[in-house]
Amino acid sequence: MISNVLSIAGSDPSGGAGIQADLKTFAALGCYGMAAITALTAQNTRGVQGVHVPPADFVAQQIDAIFADIRVDAVKIGMLATAEITNAVAAALRRHRPRSIVLDPVMVATSGDTLLAPEAIAAVRECLLPIATLVTPNLPEAGLLLGAPGPRDLATMGEAARALRRLGASAVLVKGGHLASPSCDDLLWDGTTERVLTGPRIATRHTHGTGCTLSSAIAARLAQGANLAVAVADAKAYLIGALEAADHLAVGQGHGPAHHGWNAKHA
Repeated sequence: MISNVLSIAGSDPSGGAGIQADLKTFAALGCYGMAAITALTAQNTRGVQGVHVPPADFVAQQIDAIFADIRVDAVKIGMLATAEITNAVAAALRRHRPRSIVLDPVMVATSGDTLLAPEAIAAVRECLLPIATLVTPNLPEAGLLLGAPGPRDLATMGEAARALRRLGASAVLVKGGHLASPSCDDLLWDGTTERVLTGPRIATRHTHGTGCTLSSAIAARLAQGANLAVAVADAKAYLIGALEAADHLAVGQGHGPAHHGWNAKHA
């Protein structure tokens, strides 16, 4: 049976991040993807030019419509834009109680543009962390969620992971892409075991949407029944392949996207 995965996130018309990246990732990994849109962005590979936010109750209506009709095997949460939408999403998920929730706390785009209102950070911390199966912050996002400087090495990544888990998340994956190191190391803490996942640092400027892609790949593998450690390892391997193949694409003049379809036979 094909697994169904719901993305609750913003739209990226350039196709590299947001729900577009999520749906491509779900399909590449053999899942059926669905999307509830939390924001419309005007953006490309060079930056975000505008954001249009729908009413929070309409976001909740989209989620309710999906759960009323379709089996949802996992949920991925991305850009939420405002505190009102964050609260509405949290309330909807508490009603429907999906088996797996992967929270990617999207706060700043690769271009540096802000994607989350400051007052929404507290709502993410208080309403979504406690229901998340896994939260996947990068180093700056971990710092923002904790109200502290971002981690700077594996030791402080471990400290941040433990602090975030104390806020309610079942497990935490602190992503080390911002580390000044030759490898790209992520740290997974599930309350019992700490795992460091080491990967190569791919020499490409096409990194638009990498956080969206990784969290979506994790959600897809959880939906398919993989345990958390396997899901994270498989997702990291998929993202590495997508980054290694990114230069085969010719998309934009800035930070282009990863190649989500790298593992397809025609890629």
